[in-house]
Amino acid sequence: MTRFDFLGKAKFFVPLSVALVLGSVLAMVTIGLRPGIDFTGGLQLTIFYPQDTVLSNDALRAYVAPLLADGPSTPSVYIHSVTAERDLPGQGTTPLVGKIVTVQGASEEQQERLRSALTQPQAEDIPKPIEFSVTDIGAQVSKEIVNRAWQAILVALGAMLVYIAWRFRLRYGVAAVVALVHDVVITLGVFTVAGLELNLPVIAALLTVVGYSLNDTIIVFDRVRENLLAAKRTPLFDNINRAINQTLTRTINTASTTLIPIVILFVFGGAPLRGFAVAMLMGVVVGTYSSLFVANPLLYWWTTTAERARARRR
Repeated sequence: MTRFDFLGKAKFFVPLSVALVLGSVLAMVTIGLRPGIDFTGGLQLTIFYPQDTVLSNDALRAYVAPLLADGPSTPSVYIHSVTAERDLPGQGTTPLVGKIVTVQGASEEQQERLRSALTQPQAEDIPKPIEFSVTDIGAQVSKEIVNRAWQAILVALGAMLVYIAWRFRLRYGVAAVVALVHDVVITLGVFTVAGLELNLPVIAALLTVVGYSLNDTIIVFDRVRENLLAAKRTPLFDNINRAINQTLTRTINTASTTLIPIVILFVFGGAPLRGFAVAMLMGVVVGTYSSLFVANPLLYWWTTTAERARARRR
């Protein structure tokens, strides 16, 4: 069994976690998250061209910019490159190159002008597409999606707090939920700084990360409880450190095997899955860290503070 003083190192890691959380919150307030079309509403056009087409994102952006300039506000335009294969008549399975053009904040007139300009381009350097599809999400739909996303996160955190408080004690539940909030905030901070899009797949990834991180924390807490029952005269500090070391191999193995498919998804998943992969990658790394260096110090601090308060009342 590895013998590492995890709680002793909390004096370094807890300030680090506080700094990361405050930095993430500051970034979200100053820079702002970049909500996807799921949350803002708008138009998403997926356009595919022959494989030998050379069309840069900058050239396409320069082509569509004048089409969106005459309005009360300038819409946001995001362009991603993708690849795909399609069965074309007389050609069989053919590889294609494509662009995903996401426009947020455009009027109906601007959206219609953009559709026409991309399906029947008027510029020589913009080719005619082989395949064209449109996803249109209205403001009312996006508002409902935002409400449901927040409800899902809050209900998940509340249910976890109640269950852990029932199975263990309230202090265990609060420590676990604080660690989960720590993981989500830091992950969102990375999304803010990196300028990545926050969409429904990312929310799904965050909820998955919440479950992963909680599972890791509960394993350690369960061993803490066993050690407290088996060695009641052993100081709490030693019991918690012993529990973390006893579960350390499992924690490392679980994190490592989980990261392998996530890294593969990040490298080969392409632009549509990039946000999901980053959220999962950050969540597993930060979730493993918080299970070791955030949740347990909080549990130790709460327990020792409560014991001192009881001793003073006597």
